[in-house]
Amino acid sequence: MLNQYPAWKYLLLIVVLVVSALYALPNLYGEDPALQVSSSRNTAVDITTQEKVRKLLQDADVPFNSILLADEQILVRFADTEAQLTAKDVVKESLGRGYVVALNLAPRTPDWLRAMNAAPMYLGLDLRGGVHFLMEVDVEAAVHQAEERYISDFRGLLRENKVRYVKIGRYVGKGGDSAVEVKFRSAEARDEAERLLEKEYPDLDIGGEDRNDGYFMLARLAENEKRETRKLALKQNITTLRNRVNELGVAEPVIQQQGDSRIVIQLPGVQDTARAKEILGATATLEFRLTDETHDAEEAARTGRMPAGLKLYVQREGGHALLKNRVMLTGDYIIDASSGLDQQSGSPAVYITLDGKGASIFSKVTGENVKKLMSVVFIERKTETRIIDGEPVKTRRTIEEVINTARIQEQLSKRFQITGLDSTKEAHNLALLLRAGALAAPIEIIEERTIGPSLGQDNINQGFASVVIGFALVLVFMAVWYRGFGLVANIALTFNLVVIIAVLSMLQATLTLPGIAGIVLTVGMAVDANVLIFERIREELRNGISPQAAINSGYAKAFSTIMDANITTLIAAVVLFGFGSGPVKGFAITLSIGIMTSMFTAIVGTRAIVNLMYGNRRVEKLSI
Repeated sequence: MLNQYPAWKYLLLIVVLVVSALYALPNLYGEDPALQVSSSRNTAVDITTQEKVRKLLQDADVPFNSILLADEQILVRFADTEAQLTAKDVVKESLGRGYVVALNLAPRTPDWLRAMNAAPMYLGLDLRGGVHFLMEVDVEAAVHQAEERYISDFRGLLRENKVRYVKIGRYVGKGGDSAVEVKFRSAEARDEAERLLEKEYPDLDIGGEDRNDGYFMLARLAENEKRETRKLALKQNITTLRNRVNELGVAEPVIQQQGDSRIVIQLPGVQDTARAKEILGATATLEFRLTDETHDAEEAARTGRMPAGLKLYVQREGGHALLKNRVMLTGDYIIDASSGLDQQSGSPAVYITLDGKGASIFSKVTGENVKKLMSVVFIERKTETRIIDGEPVKTRRTIEEVINTARIQEQLSKRFQITGLDSTKEAHNLALLLRAGALAAPIEIIEERTIGPSLGQDNINQGFASVVIGFALVLVFMAVWYRGFGLVANIALTFNLVVIIAVLSMLQATLTLPGIAGIVLTVGMAVDANVLIFERIREELRNGISPQAAINSGYAKAFSTIMDANITTLIAAVVLFGFGSGPVKGFAITLSIGIMTSMFTAIVGTRAIVNLMYGNRRVEKLSI
């Protein structure tokens, strides 16, 4: 009975094997060239849009395999890339700018597997091809912007409390140290200002300084606040860039922080670098204007005659609006926006917070225009590259549209809300535009790479070949050298590969070329444990003990050595993951998963098979 497993261990192995096989299976089905149609604005993607796309393709004689509407997106599958590219031109030209039409590769995973959330691994940039950007964020500019806001707030607060000052502005010392500097005519006025500002802004480091030309007060941001400002600026830029990448329709974009001031953007499947730059570099702003209620906007749009002092705008939900030329406020003063529900009516609302200067301006203009209609204008400026007469020509395009109109119910100040929205989703989207429509700090592209799809396919082919060749050589060696026990190790090695692929698929990890290298290394390392066990069994047999006892002793005595070897490798993988960049992290992840799965399959898996072969019966000789 030395070599018998309880029933639960066999059951555990069967469950792991079945689950792993199911979740690894989607990777065998491959992908179809596809077209993804989604909304770039508030235009709806519904069954009507689906039928329109179907009719467009049928009229243009473009063959397609299927067309599906799900999650407010239309996915059209094609048999080849030629039909896919033709369809993109047809659909994009007919649907117009209200929709995003993007090329994609859609997995062929059957519905019964998708119902279990089984999906193939994502392929990284080096396997699928695409665009890689490394962007540097000027985080110090975010600190300067914070100081500029304090200048505005200080000015308003001192005036409200009738504290006289000569001038206020930013001070930059020789070592790069910056602060908000206020000059006074007397020490008494400075002391009064210090007391007032220390009470209002307890987080600032405020101190006085006497110079020949006057009395000065310096207010510095604390180091922890500067760090927080830099972090928030970086996060805001990541959010903004992620929103912009969505317009490209990329299936698995990688947008992540690198270090304290850099952002890595990888767009698999995108080959047009210029197009990606246009989207990522687009600027967006907001304007608040009064809405004219005395003239007919549709008549003005039809005749082209504009009343004096008014400007015609397109409304996002359809139709036109006449707005007054005077801008009440711009989005530059917005420091925060969040969506929620109006406490009185329960309808969707967006809560907006302005800085000190913006609050002062808005309070005055809204107080003068209570009960009048106010519109929010979203302005986006884009640079597009078009091919004209065979030559790329850059064109600048400005989108101006009214995204919300509401009546001013009372005088507004630093914090107010916008209501009259159709749904909580629209409120959330509007808050997102207000909060992340513009970059919090300037960014610069410092590294740019384009990887072609043919190179990506070559990487896949070579990576797959390396796994197969390495796997086959190990199988042959183990079968020749260890005979029956070698075949057992080969079964465990195959099981190990299936488990690795299943785990990566369940985690929805992105497989890269270094990741394949990790799998290849794991294939070689996975049999190390079995080599140790089998050699130990051979040694015990040479010492003259029985085959059953040799099997038990081999597994028991080799266990500590196997653990030591694998734990040290796992530590190295963890260090690689902690200190490495993207490609190194990919290698470390697959290596770590491979180490843990190989220990399970090499120790538990092979022991189970050996127990079934030799356990509970008299054995004279082992095939080892």
